[in-house]
Amino acid sequence: MKATRLGQYLGAFGLMLLLSSPVTLFMTSGSPIAAGIKAGLGLVLVGVFLATNLKSSREFATSQASVAFLRSALIVLLALCGLVAINYVAATKGARWDLTKGRIHSLSPQTVATLEALPEKVVAFGFLPPTHRAHALLESLFARYHQQVPERFEYVIQDPNSSPELAALFNLKAGQASVVLVRGEGPNASHTIAANVSEQDLTNALIKLSTVGTQRVYFITGHGEWPLEHDPAAPSDQGESMSELRRQLLHEGYAAEAMYLVGTTDIPRDASLVIIAGARVPYTEPEVEVLRKYLAGGGRMLYFTDYGLEDGLGVLLAEYGIQLDEGIAADSQFNNGNPYVLVSRFYRNHAIVQPLIQGNLPVQLPTARSLTPLHEGLAPGVRVEPLVHSSPNGWVETTPTKNAVPSDGEKTGQLTLAAAITRDTRGSPDKRFEEARLVVLGESDLLLDSNWGHEPNRNLVMNALGWASNQVARITVRPPDRDVSTLELDPSAVASMRFFATDILPLSMMGLGIAIWLARRHK
Repeated sequence: MKATRLGQYLGAFGLMLLLSSPVTLFMTSGSPIAAGIKAGLGLVLVGVFLATNLKSSREFATSQASVAFLRSALIVLLALCGLVAINYVAATKGARWDLTKGRIHSLSPQTVATLEALPEKVVAFGFLPPTHRAHALLESLFARYHQQVPERFEYVIQDPNSSPELAALFNLKAGQASVVLVRGEGPNASHTIAANVSEQDLTNALIKLSTVGTQRVYFITGHGEWPLEHDPAAPSDQGESMSELRRQLLHEGYAAEAMYLVGTTDIPRDASLVIIAGARVPYTEPEVEVLRKYLAGGGRMLYFTDYGLEDGLGVLLAEYGIQLDEGIAADSQFNNGNPYVLVSRFYRNHAIVQPLIQGNLPVQLPTARSLTPLHEGLAPGVRVEPLVHSSPNGWVETTPTKNAVPSDGEKTGQLTLAAAITRDTRGSPDKRFEEARLVVLGESDLLLDSNWGHEPNRNLVMNALGWASNQVARITVRPPDRDVSTLELDPSAVASMRFFATDILPLSMMGLGIAIWLARRHK
């Protein structure tokens, strides 16, 4: 290769280094050393070009080609300025898309609704040292919360070791990493603590902080219902419990307690809701009468049953428009590899399931029992609304151990799997509320700890609970259990990646293009 040709290549590359050194200083790495090295190397390479192409440079300067070159250079410069302006606008005012699998950079609908409903400003204090592994996650969560409602959510992240007086104000233990949410100011300020750094915990803490009073939920027990806590010493304990459900209730401002009906004449007046979960022993007539009186006075109840269970509540349910089918619900197409494990996104237009419809979230019901809505023999003022169905390929299998196909005499078609019932109780002499609310779901296994992780099921249960207790703000989609797959990078690593991605790589590609152009030009 001739010296003049090599000088041209080096000169073109040197000119790019020289012109891009301000970009390196002000936009990419911000390093004066890197910008200085590029500018110095560029000057050297331009000098090499002038030394090896002195004669052609003089000829070029006096020719018409120089005018065309300057015109082209001006156009390129204007185009680069336009691109810089577009990138600046996109970076400062552009939209963002969260394409991660678990949408880890987006707030859940429940979080958004909770923030939008804040009655007054909340200040969040994060007590984490900068070296704590959750520091970056907490800062990111706080920033998204603030961005959603900047006038009602502010935050401060403090090192508990450097702010002992602030930690002492909230009675935090030494070395404890936690988040404190404060609502209001002065002596009337209230606060709550979230010990874990996650969207679910922060949102639940906000719900607690904003809730006036506590919603008390009673779980009826004494008939083989699923226990709230696992108790190996109990003779009826089946190794499963609803402890995760209870924990979720506590986080959302509900108080969960077990209750026996034997010997009582009425449900406590402070009951916001009564839950029956998988009763296996029939209720006595006096116990049924207590429940009948409770609902007739505007009570609220969630009823969960399973295939094969007989609890003696059929007559009461019939008064509220529901008959439990004898057999197990099956679906030949919409299942989880087993016709008795139904997968359904067949919802009716009801407030309980509306968030599931919007999120396209299918529920999964193992060994469900279907329901038949009734139209005769109902108590006055009762209205039944189905919530969840099987597909049109469903049927009620009465002999599941023998076959898994529809047989003669078995109910077929789209089955009702859950229903919401209301009753006007404004004329009741001893009313609690002006409307009784009852949700019936033919599947109680979804309440167990082993099944509680399925998010659509969890939202279905919690939304039913929110609707029945008339807590409209709690009918939503909660923050999911996210599989976070992020890569932690320190500032120097980020700066290096930015330098190579936005500086070195484009520069190399431009240099390669110019070299190819020069090579072809001299052929």
